[in-house]
Amino acid sequence: MTHAERGTARRRARAAVALGCLLALVSAACTGGGEGSGKSGEKETAAGPIVVASGLDVTGSGSVRQQLIEEWNRRHAGSKDRQAKLVELPGAADQQRSQLLGALQSGSARYDVVNLDITWIPEFAEAGLISPLPVAESGADDDADFIRQVHATTVWKGRTYARPFNTDVGLLYYRPDLLTDADIEPDKQPNANWTWDQLYSSVRTLGLNPVRPHERAGWTTQLKQYEGLTVNTVEAFADAGVHLTDSEGRYSSSPGELKKGLDSLLDRVGRGRVQPAALTSDETASLTDFAEGRAVFLRHWPYAYGALGNLMKADEYAVNRLPGKAVLGGQNLAVTADSPRAENARALITFLTSRESERCLLDAGFAATRASVYGSAPKPCWPRVAAALRPAGDSPKAAATGEGTPKGQGPEARNAYIRLLGAALTEAVQRPRTPYYGAFTQVLQSHVHALLAAERPDTAAAADHLDHALRDVFAGR
Repeated sequence: MTHAERGTARRRARAAVALGCLLALVSAACTGGGEGSGKSGEKETAAGPIVVASGLDVTGSGSVRQQLIEEWNRRHAGSKDRQAKLVELPGAADQQRSQLLGALQSGSARYDVVNLDITWIPEFAEAGLISPLPVAESGADDDADFIRQVHATTVWKGRTYARPFNTDVGLLYYRPDLLTDADIEPDKQPNANWTWDQLYSSVRTLGLNPVRPHERAGWTTQLKQYEGLTVNTVEAFADAGVHLTDSEGRYSSSPGELKKGLDSLLDRVGRGRVQPAALTSDETASLTDFAEGRAVFLRHWPYAYGALGNLMKADEYAVNRLPGKAVLGGQNLAVTADSPRAENARALITFLTSRESERCLLDAGFAATRASVYGSAPKPCWPRVAAALRPAGDSPKAAATGEGTPKGQGPEARNAYIRLLGAALTEAVQRPRTPYYGAFTQVLQSHVHALLAAERPDTAAAADHLDHALRDVFAGR
């Protein structure tokens, strides 16, 4: 059964339940909400708490998401039904997706709000697992403050299903100390207009050609067979002008186009002299290789900016925009279709994505979803959340520079980082938007990882095989 068929079956089942409840005159006992459940003005059918399911906080910030939930609870201390509870799901993104799909399809977990990776929105929407926002809310003027590309990830087939919570984008971290030691002057080091060819030129100057994992490489990234490999592949494809789907999720590439994309990825690995360990590296492993001097350049996410402050001296690393195209990441908050607390759940989501909450997320190391947070006069983080995020002994004055500032880097460096992050987000590209994303990413990872591991990679043959596989995936076969 396809996702669309499952969604149709699910909606019919809900309609049958609703009719049965009406005939029995016990509708107050029916807690399985349909697509229109929980709309403004309807009576709540279940007591709290509002349960929020989310992945683990990777920023090491002291769990800013939990702190925001606690701030909401303080503001609604007099209402038991409006109290909220955060449930953190273990495992990598792929595992979290499987857990949420299983829980929502079976009804085994009573989640009211789910924090979904942006690539999952079409799948969960098509399957009828999350509710579209009422038009009055999804069309609010407040939505205009969200970064356009980020807000677009909440929409599927013309309807808005979520609000952007925290976002992500690929960035280039580098070692200015090692570049300077090799007589590469600051004006020849990464800047806003840097290209991959300039990175390759720097690697040649450094004379790096590693063959073993412990040797110093030009750069490193996440090429292990998981979602990180999909991200790196899509970025290489986008730089080569290769797009896999149209806006409706229909496959739009060809073997010739795929070969261009695969050649672009292999070019980065070869000419960039990638760290051999990158083929088995995830975010943690690649960050460690960079911090310990086994790579001069690193492709990573914004949270690495704060993490490196605990691993390196301030003058040993810097960050700039990724050369070429960078993939958009992040999570969106959606109300589950079966939530009997939908109205309160939407109110909680509005609070969690407010200007103040988004500033808290930025200060904690996440990338904020609102344009105003990157402006000249952003609203400050909620005071009690800011205090909870500050390390013991930090003064309120120090906190004004942002809790995400790495050790040794002052307000000027922090503000420069915020500006480049905001600019990178406005130009980020999306991964394919499709209800079959889970199948797509597994197929892509399998084919690409085999190509990267091959002694004599044949991109023409790999592109032909990948084309056949993707045609089936995007057709739902």
